[in-house]
Amino acid sequence: MIHTSFFSQRARMMALLASGLIAWASTSAAQSKTTVIHAGRMIDVLQKDVRTQVSILIHQDRITAVQDGFVSPEGAEIIDLSKETVLPGLIDCHKHLTMHIGGPNAYQELVTQTPVDDAFYAVVNARMALLNGFTSIRNVGAQGNVDVSLRKAIERGMVVGPRMWVSGAIIGPTGGHSDPSDGLAPGIIHPDWESSIADSPLAIRKIVREHRKYGDNLIKIVPSGGVGSIGDDPKLQLMNDDEMKSAIDTAHALGMKVAAHAHGKLAIDSSIRLGVDSIDHGTYADVESFRLMKEHGTYLVPTVYVARVLFETAREHPDRLPPNVIAKIQAIAPVIASMFTNAYHAGVKIAFGTDTMGNFRTGTPAKELTEMVRLGMSPMDALVSATQSGADLIGDSEDIGSLQPGHFADIIAVQGDPLEDMTRMEHVQFVMKGGVIYKMNGAPTPGALETKY
Repeated sequence: MIHTSFFSQRARMMALLASGLIAWASTSAAQSKTTVIHAGRMIDVLQKDVRTQVSILIHQDRITAVQDGFVSPEGAEIIDLSKETVLPGLIDCHKHLTMHIGGPNAYQELVTQTPVDDAFYAVVNARMALLNGFTSIRNVGAQGNVDVSLRKAIERGMVVGPRMWVSGAIIGPTGGHSDPSDGLAPGIIHPDWESSIADSPLAIRKIVREHRKYGDNLIKIVPSGGVGSIGDDPKLQLMNDDEMKSAIDTAHALGMKVAAHAHGKLAIDSSIRLGVDSIDHGTYADVESFRLMKEHGTYLVPTVYVARVLFETAREHPDRLPPNVIAKIQAIAPVIASMFTNAYHAGVKIAFGTDTMGNFRTGTPAKELTEMVRLGMSPMDALVSATQSGADLIGDSEDIGSLQPGHFADIIAVQGDPLEDMTRMEHVQFVMKGGVIYKMNGAPTPGALETKY
């Protein structure tokens, strides 16, 4: 005898199978769905032109076509940006997602914060960067491999944030800009502080290889002194040429680009001659430096707005900054502004970078674009610096930096015309990264809040 329970079990199995097939079919349909953005105006950063009434067709995470006119294929999801200006996702080539805006007592924070604290700041800053329209970044400095872990978490969907190229801990000499024990009494030390401090070509070669082993895909060196550090002079070259050459040659052999934090002319010129990929800051660069940059194809990542903000803060609210920063920024800020203008007119390749954590003290990282225009850069060239040029410096022009078939669907939109008013870029209304919408009509979407793993 066949019991009725057999039929009920079989019915349940068939129902489960059917529901599974329905779910599979639904997922398959979603994956094959075409999304179309109707762009009222689209800035073509490759041609340095503006196209009107353009359709951007997207399948999964990539752009499949860019067509004139508004097309609506059957079954496609239409995103109406016909009243907005559409651009590629922005690229910040000098970011510090694991940091936060500090106060006047740098020593207190040095001895009370750990890379674990940095990780929490990083999650918040990563989401903030993406919602500001920055879909790709170079993170140029982080302790404890937090930036590698953050990149992995973003790739897995656990954290919302931009695509990341990361340098890990900054490589520099004893007493240099990246030495956290600068200014402290002898004996006050932490093992993590010395992980990337080296004073010979051999030691630096080993550190670069360790960075690659642990997942970094970018190297940052500090051949000159800096502004936020204690006891070092931004004008001086603090790494020897053989040390810089060791870092650059080893990184290049491992397929990694090298960013050089350099303020002083000697450090700038030496870094360029030795083959560095970018000069970040470049304060005291001069006509000879610009000639070398053009000769070697070196990018300048100028970070001009942060200098202006710190200069104004030092003048109006000195209680908010460490005393050592005040003295340095008062000397550097006016120089870096004129250097940027001269470099641009000399034809140096410029990639956008902000030296920010999440936002500036005064607002979004796009304020750097407004400042670049104020200092004489054309609006179109400013936007190119934050898109196509950034992609070229990173080394991934095949995937990011422009709106064309085959590229990731990293797309943003603003109201009005940023070529007429660059402050429009400070109010990004729409953000898509890899075909996923994170911001619509100026507000975060559920995609900006949901995580998965």
